[in-house]
Amino acid sequence: MDFVNDMKARAKTLQKRLVLAEGTEERTLRAARIIVDQGLAASVTLVGNEAAVRQAAAGQGVGLEGIQISDPEKSPRRAAYGAEYYRLGREKDEAKRAKGKTVDKPMTEEKARAEILHCLRWGAMLVHLGDADALVAGAESATADVLRAGLSVIGTSPGSRTASSCFVMTGLDKGFGVEGSLIFSDCAVVPAPTAEQLADIAASAAQSCREFLGAEPVAALLSFSTKGSAGHENVTRVQEAVEILKGRNPGFIFDGELQADAALAPAVTDKKAPGSPVRGKVNTLIFPDLGAGNIGYKLVQRLGGAEAFGPFLQGFAKPVSDLSRGASVEDIVVTCAVTLARAG
Repeated sequence: MDFVNDMKARAKTLQKRLVLAEGTEERTLRAARIIVDQGLAASVTLVGNEAAVRQAAAGQGVGLEGIQISDPEKSPRRAAYGAEYYRLGREKDEAKRAKGKTVDKPMTEEKARAEILHCLRWGAMLVHLGDADALVAGAESATADVLRAGLSVIGTSPGSRTASSCFVMTGLDKGFGVEGSLIFSDCAVVPAPTAEQLADIAASAAQSCREFLGAEPVAALLSFSTKGSAGHENVTRVQEAVEILKGRNPGFIFDGELQADAALAPAVTDKKAPGSPVRGKVNTLIFPDLGAGNIGYKLVQRLGGAEAFGPFLQGFAKPVSDLSRGASVEDIVVTCAVTLARAG
């Protein structure tokens, strides 16, 4: 599987509109030029002060032909975006109050008008209101800030309250997953998920499997226990997540709790979990917590020789991606292609 070329080809075919929220960041500017030149998007919009964006581009020798700039301060959409951000903020405040929670800093119209001018929130609003299709940021912003902007404006997908992440692991033995490619989730966002969050993560990862691997998901919810072989609160949490998923009838095959060998090796599945519906078919691995997920993907990458693409955010109502602050220009291009490919 040539993951990168597959995603680029899909992005070219779909021709969706991309927003890069950090319009003055030098790697982002160079990536924007490549994305336009390679025809990966119908349009590319940089967010930022127009004069500053143009100055930064000139400093990098990057031409802005075919690239749009959205300047929050000058935009004719400023009032509409502020009003929508105010509405969203009030909805969240009311939801908290309905649950008996205290709202320490309630949303006001003045606050909304000021906060929407931030590049991340502005970029998210472009996507939320349908003026763009996908958002990428994080080259100079913390992951927490990208997540916060995405959650406050775009929100999570229907039926889920959890934003999470996945890695696409490729280059493994072709007997595993989809010809040697699997989804690993969550490896970067939720440190200690509740049972409800694990169920959300599994559902989001299943959708990522469809989008990235082009296959129907078969998910294993992993643990150090298989079908009650060990008793511990961490095992119970995975068992509860499985029951929550069963109640949702999510439309994909899954099983748990399973140890990794019981999930991946049919002979072990037959011994430890006879009759499991995932036997020999697992392509999506759900880790019980961030420690297991992060360690797991890095071990497979370093010792197993796999390629690890990601982390890619999942669970949002519309495509949002976070970049590593150490991302290269090519890393940004690939992330943008992936994000555009998910906007179909």
